[in-house]
Amino acid sequence: MDPSGDRLSDCLSEPEEEGEQRDVSVVPADVLPGALGAEGGERRAAELGPRARMWPALVAVYRAQLSRARVARIPLLFVATFQSVGIMVLMRGVVDGGGEAESVVAGSSVLVVAFVALNLLAQYFGQLRASGGLDHYATLPVPPTAVVLGAAGAYASFTVPGTVVTAVFGCVLFGLPLAHLWVLAAVIPLAGAALSGLGAALGLLAPRPELATLLGQLGMSAALLLGVLPADRMPEIVRLARDLLPSTYGVEAFARTFGAHPDWAFVAGDLAVCAGVGVVSLAVATWAYRRAAVR
Repeated sequence: MDPSGDRLSDCLSEPEEEGEQRDVSVVPADVLPGALGAEGGERRAAELGPRARMWPALVAVYRAQLSRARVARIPLLFVATFQSVGIMVLMRGVVDGGGEAESVVAGSSVLVVAFVALNLLAQYFGQLRASGGLDHYATLPVPPTAVVLGAAGAYASFTVPGTVVTAVFGCVLFGLPLAHLWVLAAVIPLAGAALSGLGAALGLLAPRPELATLLGQLGMSAALLLGVLPADRMPEIVRLARDLLPSTYGVEAFARTFGAHPDWAFVAGDLAVCAGVGVVSLAVATWAYRRAAVR
């Protein structure tokens, strides 16, 4: 059983206001005499309380998943950061500077998000489905959307340190300006939402956890090859495939900010694409969660 589920259950089962009673489905007559009918011969079931509201449930899931990820995923986050830094060091001998260096730094930074939000989240939901963990969440008064958004948000938040470290190291390595690194505050959550929704959907739709792991790793490999390598060196058919990967729009948005006079309209357009894909992918992941939970 997922240990985070116990903490989530505790958070959601506490009364929201002082004096509020816990929900009960059947109440013995000797406990609540008032539950008897007027003639005393018929027992009534107490009314169930409403399901947890969306925002408190989302916060509870987010905190539980963040706590779990902080304990179990720190070594893997180090691997993701070290991997991206190593790629930039290798590319330093091939790329001199200019637009290609900007693509390498931006792509390596977003690759950390892809490793955690897409690869690890696909594995997590695949294992959760195979182990019966979805049955535990189904017993809690939590909306399916809160489960998906809470887990996706926790994994996306977990990528922040590695992404910032990778971006700063890349800028220093290639001599790029650090003035507009603040745009990562938009790139990380929007690209993270798109990739988290995709990773969750892959994990929930895969019939076996091994297949979910494979799909997550393939998605991360696609983010590596299509996001880090400069687009102008790719064949035309590969560029078309690159346009279908949501993380590349986060890469383009970040790469455009390294110029002396960034075109913020294009940056906003790329981020809007990430946001739109994030909404769609999270909606698909929520549908996949409902589909997997009822089986």
